[in-house]
Amino acid sequence: MNAKLTLHKEFSIGETDRRVFGSFIEHLGRAVYTGIYEPGHPDADNDGFRNDVAALVKEMDVPLIRYPGGNFVSAYNWEDGVGPLEKRPVRLNLAWAAKESNRVGTNEFARWAKKVNAEVMMAVNLGTRGPEAAGNLVEYCNFNGGTYWSDLRRSHGVADPHGFKLWCLGNEMDGPWQICSRDPGDYGRIAAEAAKIMKRIDPSIELAACGSSFPRMPTFGEWEYTMLDHLYDYADYVSLHLYLANHNADTANFLAASLEMDSFIKTVAGTCDLVGAKKHRKKKMKLSFDEWNVWYHSNEADKKIENWNEAPPLLEDIYTMEDALALGCMLITLLKNADRVKVACLAQLVNVIAPIVAEKGGKVWRQTIFYPFRDASRYGRGTVLRCPVKVDKYDSKEYCDVPFLEAVAVYDQEKNTIALFAVNRNLREDLQLDAEIAGFEELRLVEHRVLCGSDLAACNSANSENIKPVAAPGGSLEKKPGSQRLNIALPPASWNMIRLEAVIPGTAL
Repeated sequence: MNAKLTLHKEFSIGETDRRVFGSFIEHLGRAVYTGIYEPGHPDADNDGFRNDVAALVKEMDVPLIRYPGGNFVSAYNWEDGVGPLEKRPVRLNLAWAAKESNRVGTNEFARWAKKVNAEVMMAVNLGTRGPEAAGNLVEYCNFNGGTYWSDLRRSHGVADPHGFKLWCLGNEMDGPWQICSRDPGDYGRIAAEAAKIMKRIDPSIELAACGSSFPRMPTFGEWEYTMLDHLYDYADYVSLHLYLANHNADTANFLAASLEMDSFIKTVAGTCDLVGAKKHRKKKMKLSFDEWNVWYHSNEADKKIENWNEAPPLLEDIYTMEDALALGCMLITLLKNADRVKVACLAQLVNVIAPIVAEKGGKVWRQTIFYPFRDASRYGRGTVLRCPVKVDKYDSKEYCDVPFLEAVAVYDQEKNTIALFAVNRNLREDLQLDAEIAGFEELRLVEHRVLCGSDLAACNSANSENIKPVAAPGGSLEKKPGSQRLNIALPPASWNMIRLEAVIPGTAL
């Protein structure tokens, strides 16, 4: 099968915000306890955080981590997680039917985030609590001193404010599963009042308003329109959440599902623009896709977990080669919408539907989905280029006109490099890619790394890394009048990362 792709330096979609490669840690399952935090582990530091886990987080180059939820935040009293450890109460985690010791809270998490070179995207409880508690948390975290809440932080041993810049106004408040879910008008009014207080305390912060929990919610569209009628002047982002699943073992349909993600983004962006036009605002609302991933493998196992234990093994999906392809398509979709999607969080980071698995007392290892994310995070920062593709398409059970090639390119002007990310959705045939590249200096092919395998159900484990990227042979780059042409083969059912760089005059190719 053949595919033709066109790249031109001047045809851009937008700049990637580095925060689009963010992730998520919630007080859920083993994400915190025996995930990032395990005092007594052979590789734990003096604060109880696992160095081996931190090393893999840094390898992924995650610049932003959302915390502490998620569903958890809608019944969370943030005051329980600050102050002396011996005085912190054990609470019921109502979202996930577990016990919460509160040994890790705001200050501990902020300390860990610095260890892994990440900012914190903080969430406030707009379920059981409201605007006053949200404002108090901003004061505790971001005000320098001389007030009750800022001085309380200082008394807890944190002299300097955390300075968290990005905040979530609740989580999935449209969902009936959420503690104290709300209708869109109710949420919009309460979130607007919280936003006013929070920005009055710290005018520099940015706020993400809850959008629909997923695009098949019965209130999707109506929710965005109504809540933005209250929040448009206060929020900086609207959040989107989406998880893909392959319950019917239909690979072709599963790999096509990223088209729903793209449609979701464009519909929410259009709704934002409609509300902005109604209000006669010049402001262009940005999007925060702050939960996205593949999630379904653990659904049945989770039904057997006994309630009210601490750190139960919930949502511990073991990912396959097939899942890595689906996640790769989602990554490409986020980049192709770089003009509107400025924040995104892979949900989650460790143990819970995660690219990293940390065994209690044992090893840490990379899941299959670790690698596409790492590639994109490392090399996907810069100007996203429009790259129209001519390739055959297919129809699946739920989706029509699905291109066999999903691809996007990112130009790093500072390094004078191009990264091309591509998924071959064809499960049986190589895809021969012919890419015409114009507007650039003379380029050379640096590398073509590919993630693939004949067994799409193959997984990694602590003792066996069956799925990992390898260098792909072949590929050529030839100079043409006014352009350059890249010819390269993409294996069946593969994630590909191809890097090109400008040739420095006087150096050998």
